[in-house]
Amino acid sequence: QVQLVESGGGLVQPGESLRLSCTASGSRFSIYTMGWYRQAPGKQRELVATITSGGNTNYADSVKGRFTISRDSAKKTVYLQMNSLKPEDTAVYYCRLVAGLNYWGQGTQVTVSS
Repeated sequence: QVQLVESGGGLVQPGESLRLSCTASGSRFSIYTMGWYRQAPGKQRELVATITSGGNTNYADSVKGRFTISRDSAKKTVYLQMNSLKPEDTAVYYCRLVAGLNYWGQGTQVTVSS
């Protein structure tokens, strides 16, 4: 059974930074895509960024230039470095692993407020 555990969320002021981490346990997959999605109150879950096992990345337009996704395949961990945070980045951030099937983490709250 694959489990994804996220960490690193919190409350920050506009312009500050946070780094989210997500570690996969129980995964035997060697080729998979991992990514971050977010869901704000009253809105649908949306893609933030993804990274393939080959290191190819994809970002939502709203976070390009501010967020960076990376992965440590040996640790089966994906990171999301979030800089220049804005109030509109406030959401629950979810980690996702795709290897045929979809696996989701439980989510971590990110709140950007002055």
